[in-house]
Amino acid sequence: MGRLGVKTDYEELRNAQILENKARLASLGLQKTVAELRSIRSKPQSEKRKYNKVDYFSTPLRRSSRLKGNSSELNSCGTAPLAKRKLGLFDEGDDEDDIEKRPANAPLLRVKYGLMLRLTPEALARRCTSKDRGTLYDPYLGICCHFCRQKKLCGEEDCKRCGDSDMDQPCLGKTDCSICHSSQGVLCRGCLKVRYGEEMEDVRANKEWICPHCTEEKGINPYWICNSSLCLKKRKMAPTGIAIFKAREMGYKSVAHLLMDQLQGAVKG
Repeated sequence: MGRLGVKTDYEELRNAQILENKARLASLGLQKTVAELRSIRSKPQSEKRKYNKVDYFSTPLRRSSRLKGNSSELNSCGTAPLAKRKLGLFDEGDDEDDIEKRPANAPLLRVKYGLMLRLTPEALARRCTSKDRGTLYDPYLGICCHFCRQKKLCGEEDCKRCGDSDMDQPCLGKTDCSICHSSQGVLCRGCLKVRYGEEMEDVRANKEWICPHCTEEKGINPYWICNSSLCLKKRKMAPTGIAIFKAREMGYKSVAHLLMDQLQGAVKG
């Protein structure tokens, strides 16, 4: 090993190569440093786009023939377009006191222009393929379930409302609370079974059936609450999601029975 302070052959060769490179750059006129190059470099200026105001009044405006009511086409379910229908309880000129309150599973649907509400043969063939929550979605004839919020026609074969579009008949696949008759008491067959452990046939046979909201408000069972995501959020509770598998593994009949036991345990604890 060499002594400290004594240059090796490698260092002498390296210094000689550095001097040679500097002389070559000087001969080419490239002896400016990086700092000098950065100082003389100018930033490119972005070009501003010229704003052109569009004159929308120079051409005729487009107007939808559907909104004007000129289209007579039916949707995929065979019902009329929204512009030709009036949804709600009362028609123009009707008095609210002259019309009796209808059940939540049989809302009144008035149709303008004398249109007939009917389902296509293809829709009728698909309507009863699923009995729990229904298969056919219909934004006009369908009744929204309070839990799953699916506005589908029921899959009950004997339902004249969903099958024959008879607005004077109740939907056999949706429940109706005997006290409030509101949308909060409307449940489809699937949600009624999974979330509350009840059968649709038993509810239809019981003319005094009460929804979970009225059951709690009347003090019949304060722990039998509605476990829909909307109602649980109002209680500052997290929605349960698909909790039926957990409830059945723990031996409960439905999600409502599981929540009832949890609420009772929280109060006692």
